[in-house]
Amino acid sequence: MTAYAHDRIGQEDPAPSGVRRRSFLGYVLGGATLVAAADLGLVDRASAAPTAPQPAELYDLNDLLTDSCRPTANLITVTVHEDGTASFALPRMEVGQGITTSSAMLIAEELELPIHKVHVTLAEARPELAFNQLTGGSNTTISTYTPIRVAAAVAKAALLDAAAIVLGDTVDNLRARGGVIQAPDGSSVTYGELATKAASVTTKAVDVQLKDTSAFRVIGVGHNRVDALEAVTGRKEYTTDLQVKGALPTMVCRAPTLNGTPKRLRNRAEILAMPGVRNVAVVDTGVAVRAETFGQCIDAIRAMRVDWNDGPVAGQSDGDIVKELRAAEVALPAPPDNPLAETIEHDFLFYFRSNSAMDTNSAVADVRTDRATVWAGLKSPITAQERIAEQLGMTPDQVTVHVVQGGGSFGRRLFFDGALEAATISQAMGKPVKLMWHRADDARVGRGHPMATSRVRVTHAGGEVLAFQQAHTSVETDFRHGLGEIISAMAADLPAGMGNLGYAETIFALTQEVPYDFGVVSQTLTETDERFNTGSMRNIYSPDVRTAGELVVDQLAAALKQDPYEFRKANLRNDRVRAVLDKVATEGQWGRPMPKGTAQGIAIHKEYKGASACLVEIDCRPRTVDRDIRDGVGGPRVTKVVHAIDVGLVVNPRGLEAQMQGGINDGIALALTSSLHLRDGHFLEASWDNYFYTRQWNTPPEVQVFVMPSDSGQPGGAGEAGVAATFAAVACAYARATGTVPAYFPINHRDPLQFTPKPVVPPIPQSPTNGLKLTY
Repeated sequence: MTAYAHDRIGQEDPAPSGVRRRSFLGYVLGGATLVAAADLGLVDRASAAPTAPQPAELYDLNDLLTDSCRPTANLITVTVHEDGTASFALPRMEVGQGITTSSAMLIAEELELPIHKVHVTLAEARPELAFNQLTGGSNTTISTYTPIRVAAAVAKAALLDAAAIVLGDTVDNLRARGGVIQAPDGSSVTYGELATKAASVTTKAVDVQLKDTSAFRVIGVGHNRVDALEAVTGRKEYTTDLQVKGALPTMVCRAPTLNGTPKRLRNRAEILAMPGVRNVAVVDTGVAVRAETFGQCIDAIRAMRVDWNDGPVAGQSDGDIVKELRAAEVALPAPPDNPLAETIEHDFLFYFRSNSAMDTNSAVADVRTDRATVWAGLKSPITAQERIAEQLGMTPDQVTVHVVQGGGSFGRRLFFDGALEAATISQAMGKPVKLMWHRADDARVGRGHPMATSRVRVTHAGGEVLAFQQAHTSVETDFRHGLGEIISAMAADLPAGMGNLGYAETIFALTQEVPYDFGVVSQTLTETDERFNTGSMRNIYSPDVRTAGELVVDQLAAALKQDPYEFRKANLRNDRVRAVLDKVATEGQWGRPMPKGTAQGIAIHKEYKGASACLVEIDCRPRTVDRDIRDGVGGPRVTKVVHAIDVGLVVNPRGLEAQMQGGINDGIALALTSSLHLRDGHFLEASWDNYFYTRQWNTPPEVQVFVMPSDSGQPGGAGEAGVAATFAAVACAYARATGTVPAYFPINHRDPLQFTPKPVVPPIPQSPTNGLKLTY
């Protein structure tokens, strides 16, 4: 039995408690077993903010993503099987954020089935879903919350109808619980026994009502991840764990300059004669080698003699790109014409950062003459399928794309670089391949967060803020994955001003908010330079934009001789933001005495239908621990974090807390340690030993996450909500501890380097210092 649903807006029925609940239209699909689905063609949105709203307060990125999903929501289905289990193919990608768990919880709630009997898998690329298979913008739970629940409710209704016949009673008298339906006389029947009886020969429409939030027994209760056991026992399968017949380990030797291309491999015969090597192919992105083991691939790469064409940024370094950004900056608007007004201006620089995950970019591809099959971690699998078909000279229906769970993403898996490259290599070699990017590939040529500047001017007079003006200038952020399918992806390739820049401007406007009463507020984006491999690193523009803004808010409070927390509280125009701010100030004991060289910092962020606030304590005193300088000896350390988050209705509080902990560490890394150095046309960082994400020594020993209660009946976005407020709070704490407002981030992005760069040109001799590290 399969079921899906349709939201019938405006039809509300009184619940027994007197609470009016919305009525939904669903469908039981024709088939051998019960399949139910939801159709959400129309859903009303929350009303706009009442005062001086910015675009994102009226209609934000999540509204855009959710609205784009509605036409195909009826294609999301829940199936009940004869063994009493339910299954659901989630049209999103699990990358550690826990959406398979939260989706299982939604189904378990409405279907009255134990969570362990709900099996959530990842749907392969389904072109008919159009915009409904993009994982990004913290939108998964927002856009699938109601369709999944309605489909499950439709399935339960069909099971009750079938049970009424079997048990000889009315539906109203029956009770469903734990996968069993029971009649008042004690007789019962299981879901498994009803699965085929509840199935419909034809598709038919049915009305269902969803549970009122007061009746929830699963949603809102902390639950361990459904894949936790597999993860800790090593049975969880990622792309490189897959065993596809004939798919041998494959890696690529890449140019010494970013996006350089190969001219020729000068010692092909020598490489082919090396132990284990089976195939070599020159492709646009480098020289690929296929061997029996990845170690043999690495040996072959190190032995290659390749002639290269320089990449587009050959010879350029950080300073050159900074000059480009400065030249592209547009003037801030003229401040208000007030002879008594004073201005505060600051200019911040944010260096390139990598968003490589622990699970490196990888893909398995088996390309034949008339068809192709690809396995990879993909957040936009439909676009990937269509682009791969285009690259291979095939039609999309000739390309099957399987979505594999990923060990992290942080935005980079919105693109399908590895999958496209694997398919290209497989076609060139005529063999199945298991492609793995090594760490150097990830850091040096993978997707990263672009370098940017952010200039902020605040004008005030008589204790009042008259204007807040911010101009953000950035290397291009690539949105050529579109909204998840080929038409919007191709639109991003239109001429300047219409294509990718248009996407960037739209997404910037739909994500950025200044939730203060600051008079005339303006935030603008200018993007330039499309030569880099960029993407929507976790939280897109918000961490940089919010950090620049919150640092200036601190300076504004100081100029007005007000406490940073009290000043924020007095000027906030959103009660939810004020509540999270109050929470962290209270729980974090804001204003407590701190030793010299240490300080507290506090910051807020509003986005994705939610609000967050963070208080941190930082120690900037010289460190005396004898530690390798590569780990930042003498650098500041965040010693305490208090974070409060309001995302509306919370499906899995335990998962939300874990998300915040991850975002907190991201924010600390962005503020203090994590960046890429561009030198002579290539990035220097090549692995985790010299890309300084937050380490054990600078991870706060005390972290508190408070999930705020909410009367909202709908969830907000959580996947990125911990980053911006934490980054900003750390920056503010650093400024207060040192007495200096930092001009660039992360603060350890300096010369001389804190590490010795690995070579960028093979061959590299084997030695105790590099051994079999995945570098070249």
